[in-house]
Amino acid sequence: MPQEDIIQTPRGPARVDIDIPERAPRALLALGHGAGGGVDAPDLLGLREALVTAGVIVARVTQPYRVAGRRAPAPAGHLDEAWRVVLAALRDRWPGVPLLVGGRSSGARVACRTAGEVGAVGVVALAFPLHPPGRPERSRAGELVTGLPTLVVNGDRDPFGVPEPGPGVQVVVRPGQRHDLRVDPAGTAAVVLDWLRGQGWAQG
Repeated sequence: MPQEDIIQTPRGPARVDIDIPERAPRALLALGHGAGGGVDAPDLLGLREALVTAGVIVARVTQPYRVAGRRAPAPAGHLDEAWRVVLAALRDRWPGVPLLVGGRSSGARVACRTAGEVGAVGVVALAFPLHPPGRPERSRAGELVTGLPTLVVNGDRDPFGVPEPGPGVQVVVRPGQRHDLRVDPAGTAAVVLDWLRGQGWAQG
């Protein structure tokens, strides 16, 4: 059953769209949106459709700057601060349920940077922007080193690059897809669901 909550943060109100499975949840996955996009991106909606039926609570978090109607992203510190407050509220609401964090693009970066602080057990990063387009020397690969099991799903035509796998970091490359991962959202969701099941965080 879908719910919509407004959570007050030091950076303004954030909106959380929550879909709750009918059965006892195996995990809670909080998802952040891309810099100029929203939580209705095809890949995020695909995750919602696939994971709720597998016993995962899916909470799609809209950052305060987007709630206020701005498209230009807030500074990274502001994004992280608001995200931490929202995640604390979600943890209080579902104590004892394993917390997963993730999102697409900028939202994936926020999730990675704060994963340890918010008490997450794993990370799902869609379209992780390894570097600005045309600037491979400005790598953000270090953000993926969280010490937690991490799944990265990127398209092989993503101009922001594709991360390399590493200890605890699994990378799945979707052929023919670009940064928006909109060609086959159901296929992307299936990759995530298989990984979650392998970790014991989704029902089979």
